[in-house]
Amino acid sequence: MELNMQGRTAIITGPAKGMGAAVTRAFASEGCNLVLAGRDVAAIEAVAEEVRQAGRAVEVVACDVSDDGRCDDLVAQAKARFGRVDILVNVAGGSGPIGKTGWETTREEFDDIIEVNMAGCFNTMRAVMPVMIEQRYGKIVNVGGTFGMRGRAGRMAYSASKWGLRGITKSFALEAGPYNVNVNYVAPGMVDGGRFRGKVVPEMARRLGISEAEAAERHAEDYAMRRVSTGEDVACACLFLASDVSRQITGTDLPVDGGWAQL
Repeated sequence: MELNMQGRTAIITGPAKGMGAAVTRAFASEGCNLVLAGRDVAAIEAVAEEVRQAGRAVEVVACDVSDDGRCDDLVAQAKARFGRVDILVNVAGGSGPIGKTGWETTREEFDDIIEVNMAGCFNTMRAVMPVMIEQRYGKIVNVGGTFGMRGRAGRMAYSASKWGLRGITKSFALEAGPYNVNVNYVAPGMVDGGRFRGKVVPEMARRLGISEAEAAERHAEDYAMRRVSTGEDVACACLFLASDVSRQITGTDLPVDGGWAQL
């Protein structure tokens, strides 16, 4: 089955590392023109150069997604460069306080993560919708998290932000559907990478008095598939929802967690 994404223009936020970099490489491999947006353009340049070497057109744009004016500029630059914007993938986000109860979380900590994970996605979606409405075509994929589907003790602020993002996604899907715009939500579980190997696994190993290899295995045992997701797993889900193969799917939550959130 062909995804037929050759020549589509995709804006990707948070593309510099981890899931964002995996998403960027995946969309480039399908022939998309890319607009890569983030606060630290120097950090984005490494993955942008990979895209250029693969023969794809890429624009790097400095953009803090919490600033609605910068998001308007982002979309304007994308349209000026490529003539249209077909796809928006919101990967940019934060983790918020870890290990704090709801009553220990400060208002500032709560507001900060809501601003990034909810308002940031809202800003980019609001900015891109007029273009997609005019085209009568668009695909928006918001990358959330499974803690926005089940909740998590010690992660109240993060969980709240991802639950809220699901609501934004579903409302936009209902409103955008008549204009042939699909809006969906991908929910990664734990993703193997720097944070998992550098923080989650060592903390579990110390807490349980086991090796890091054993800790990684125990973590994987939480999932039906007995393995931890990769950035590439998340990227494949985003590709599916950004392609016309999924043209009749909108407002959905797609967990990429090896079977945890819904089992």
